[in-house]
Amino acid sequence: MEIRKLKGLGPKSEQCLNAIGIFNKEDLEKIGAVNAYLKLNNQSIMKPSLNLLYAMVGALENKHWTEIAKNDKYRLLMELEDLKELNK
Repeated sequence: MEIRKLKGLGPKSEQCLNAIGIFNKEDLEKIGAVNAYLKLNNQSIMKPSLNLLYAMVGALENKHWTEIAKNDKYRLLMELEDLKELNK
């Protein structure tokens, strides 16, 4: 399924994700939302907001990013920090 057809992601998100080699839901599932966010943060001219991270997670779970629970957001932030540390 194309990125723009996933819940909570649109043409702008699709354009950013396509630029780093993510073209569909399967690609996003394979790399994972946190790794995709890090890749965007490191390779994109325009730095992504955390809302895009939450939107990618929501898209994979077929829900809007505002439906991501606070404890899930906390877990994602911790995972993000851990991956940043590992990549140093």
